[in-house]
Amino acid sequence: MTSSQTMKAVRFHGQHDVRLEDIPVPTLDANSVRISPKFCGICGTDVHEYLGGNNLIPKPGTPHGITGETSPLTLGHEFSGIVEEVGSQVTRLQKGDRVCIQPIIYDNECRSCKRGLVNCCDQNGFIGLSGWGGGLCETTIVPQDAVKKLPDNVSLELGALVEPLAVGWHATKLSPYEEGDVAFVVGGGPIGLAVVQALIGRGCKKIILSEVSSKRREFAKKFGAHYVFDPTKDDVVTEVKKLTGGAGADVGFDAAGSQHAIDAAFDCLKARAVLVNIAVWENRAQLNMNQIVFRERSYVGCATYSLGDFEEVIEALSNGSIKPEGMITKVIKMDKVVEEGFRTLIDDKDNHVKILVDVSAGV
Repeated sequence: MTSSQTMKAVRFHGQHDVRLEDIPVPTLDANSVRISPKFCGICGTDVHEYLGGNNLIPKPGTPHGITGETSPLTLGHEFSGIVEEVGSQVTRLQKGDRVCIQPIIYDNECRSCKRGLVNCCDQNGFIGLSGWGGGLCETTIVPQDAVKKLPDNVSLELGALVEPLAVGWHATKLSPYEEGDVAFVVGGGPIGLAVVQALIGRGCKKIILSEVSSKRREFAKKFGAHYVFDPTKDDVVTEVKKLTGGAGADVGFDAAGSQHAIDAAFDCLKARAVLVNIAVWENRAQLNMNQIVFRERSYVGCATYSLGDFEEVIEALSNGSIKPEGMITKVIKMDKVVEEGFRTLIDDKDNHVKILVDVSAGV
């Protein structure tokens, strides 16, 4: 740290304006934990905020309903670290624990929260996007309920992957997937690959993936997809039908968020199959309802993850049923977040899955 009163932090100020700054060291409260972040992933959401400015991050003058914060704020919602200090009311964690953070912020009062659907909270937000600090700093204060312990055999690097992996894991749980089913995935970016990893972890023996990028198709094969097709060259619908005896896939996952992708995805599914949408759409989609109605298919939205998903992903990492180490394609220092992090994911995204910031490496 720069002094006993200040620390370095990566702060979002607005569109194309992310800075490494000195800010006050946060104060610990009774129900929270002080964490020294070690590794923090750069998410596509971070990049979208950098390019578009204040889409999810609250603008000055419009504070988040729970945190009360606006930009500028500290970034980083995919991170692991070491517990440095615990509040007086914290009993299940202690100094030295290796942990990762479940960053969802929720009010625990709305109807969704009362049903356990905290990811659908009326005021939901994320640590590192909506306030309450973030992982791209030297020390941060996190509510104890958001802190998840890592087993000794799960590295801190993998701990920083738990958050994106939980998105894919949650998608498979929202689907009716059962062992023996054929799964079809559209999109081979980080979330599509997280879905593939989750399906592998749940015993899927036939995963078919469609992706336009040749490099991402290579990643998909590496991480477990059994059949990978290029929709610009291959007749994906025909290929899926061949692989399923003419029936179509049992379950589908849309991690692409494009009109062409959703149309093809429904055509690749059997009657009464379910298509789970994980993608965040930039444009309004048009649905061919006859694709759904006449084959009694279902279309399900998927919002991040719910309570329990992190623990299940951590267990899958610990027992070896998922092996995502290769998803880490670059590790950088905190002072290179923009040049070697954001800019790389903008200009060379097809060659990268997950860029980690080694926060403890200094600046």
